[in-house]
Amino acid sequence: MARLRNLFLACFKSIMPSNEGVAAIGAAREPYEVLVLGGSYAGLAAALNLKDLCSGRSHRFAASPATNAGPQFPVRISIVDERDGYFHLIGSPLALASETFQKRAWRKFEDVPALKGVNIVRGSVSKIDNKQRKATILEKGTGALTEKSYDFLVAATGLRRVWPVVPQSLTKEDYLKETQDHIDQVKNANEGVVVIGGGAVGIEMAAEIKLIMPEQKVTLIHSRNNLLSNEPLPDEFKERSAVELSNAGVNLILGRRVLESTTNGSITELKLDNGESIRAGKVIYAISKSIPSTDYMPPNTLNDEGYVKVTASLNLLPEIANSQYHFAAGDIVQWSGIKRCGTSMHMGQYVASNIYATMQSQASNLKPQFMELDDIPPMMGIAIGKTAVGYHPTTGVTHGAEQLKGLFGDDLGDTICWNYLQLGVDATTTTPNAESS
Repeated sequence: MARLRNLFLACFKSIMPSNEGVAAIGAAREPYEVLVLGGSYAGLAAALNLKDLCSGRSHRFAASPATNAGPQFPVRISIVDERDGYFHLIGSPLALASETFQKRAWRKFEDVPALKGVNIVRGSVSKIDNKQRKATILEKGTGALTEKSYDFLVAATGLRRVWPVVPQSLTKEDYLKETQDHIDQVKNANEGVVVIGGGAVGIEMAAEIKLIMPEQKVTLIHSRNNLLSNEPLPDEFKERSAVELSNAGVNLILGRRVLESTTNGSITELKLDNGESIRAGKVIYAISKSIPSTDYMPPNTLNDEGYVKVTASLNLLPEIANSQYHFAAGDIVQWSGIKRCGTSMHMGQYVASNIYATMQSQASNLKPQFMELDDIPPMMGIAIGKTAVGYHPTTGVTHGAEQLKGLFGDDLGDTICWNYLQLGVDATTTTPNAESS
């Protein structure tokens, strides 16, 4: 029996490709061209995790290093982004209030150690030809249109958000001026600051201004009776957020709509639907709807709102030509759950793993084993000054200083995201680098 078993194992091994065999096939080919559209959470997660895997390392989100390294594949990764750097988007409310944090929230791509060996293209994609696997890129600065062929494409261009929800600048120099002007206006606002809109951004903007400038009068106006009225979250979460915002010193006006505004010099007068008038030295509108940045995608890949339709493996739908070579991740994806940076990074890692699995499949002629995304239930964490309120289906509503530390640290999640993405680590030397300033 033992001889039969050994004979079977020997025969089985002889027909199964080894990692060495797959690696040899991979090394013999030209480098894979991987085009990543978007240099924020999802795009960076996809690019850097794929870079790890193709170098024979565990992906950077792994809890512990793999005992057996996978085969290496030659790969050229290009990231296309209009900005000249990585901006910590969820830290925007703090960047628009704190002169100290404002300077470190934007890191130029050239100053991010983890991106060594990744090609950065400043520009935007105007068209994707999924049948030919070609992208038309409008380069910033020159205005030139170039066509780039690719083996794999990752769409991770995120949502268009208007000012002042996020800065609109495309260079760090312009961003510093844009945000400094805003900070100065808030600081010098006679008769206080009014934030209109009680969603997550409005709440965090009001709270961060009050935290950084405690002497400034801050009022938040929301047209509904509950904050976060558009979010599919428990009433307890919304009510606790209102309590914490009031405790932070922000004046709350709920259930009132702003009908008109009149500006005279440096003072704006807001007329509410109950006849009341409020004067402010600075009015911040935080009520705009975000729009997916997907104009470049073939129309049949999008739903009616412009979100990319994907499978659980984050490929385009099977009826799309070459869907197996096209992926999408982050906020532009049509998927369950609230748009969050954690979900975006999670999707980026899945995309990297599935591209790598496809490379292995091409080298071994075996069916790829894909990672598949589960349904994501509604969950949220929101920073409110010196505290935070969180909701997760398994833990319910939690709040307090410990929640702030765990969810956001002391910089609206900047250090947490930087370290999770390992942006300070040059993987070509595996030497950790200090936090970028």
